[in-house]
Amino acid sequence: MKKFEEKTIKTEHIFSGKVLSLRVDDVELPNGKQSKRELIKHPGAVAVIAVTDENKIVMVEQYRKAMEQSLIEIPAGKLEPGEEPAVTAVRELEEETGYVSGKMEYLISFYTSPGFADEIVHLYIAEELKKKENAAPCDEDEFVEVMEITLEEALQYIREKRIYDVKTAYAVQYLQLKEALNKI
Repeated sequence: MKKFEEKTIKTEHIFSGKVLSLRVDDVELPNGKQSKRELIKHPGAVAVIAVTDENKIVMVEQYRKAMEQSLIEIPAGKLEPGEEPAVTAVRELEEETGYVSGKMEYLISFYTSPGFADEIVHLYIAEELKKKENAAPCDEDEFVEVMEITLEEALQYIREKRIYDVKTAYAVQYLQLKEALNKI
C-alpha cells in the first residue's frame, strides 16, 4: 500500500472533450472514511525554453480564455497520442515560433496542479536556434505573437503579471539561476 493511498470505490465520468476529461471518484481515505475527488485527466504537455544566440528568450503572447487576458509564455503544447515528449517539443517550437533548434535538451518534468489534475509538463531548453523558412503553421484555433525578450524584461513581465503561468515563471527562474551560477 502507498502511504496515504486513497482507494477508488466508484468512478463517474462527467465529461470528455478534445483536450481533457473530468471524472468524480468516490474514495476510501486512509482512516476508513469516504470522500469525493473531482479529477481532470490531461494527455500531458511540453514546454520549451528557447534561447537565441543573442541570449534572448523566445516567448509567445496569446489570449487565454480561462484568464480572460493575454499572457506571455514560453512555447508549449499538448502531447499527441503515442507521441514522445521530445518530438512534441520540436514540433511546438517550430509551430509556435518558426524556430528550429540545433540543440534541444530535456530538463525536468512536473505536475501543474496535482490536487485535481494529472497534467504533466516536460520542460526542454532549446539553443542554437535558426528561423525556418516555411515553418509549420500554428494550429488553426491558435493565434500567437512571437517575441524575443531579455531575462530582465521577463522578470519585469512577471512583476506586471504579463507572465503569470507556472511553466513560464519556472523557466525564467531556471535561466536566472543558470546565469547566477555562470558568474561564480
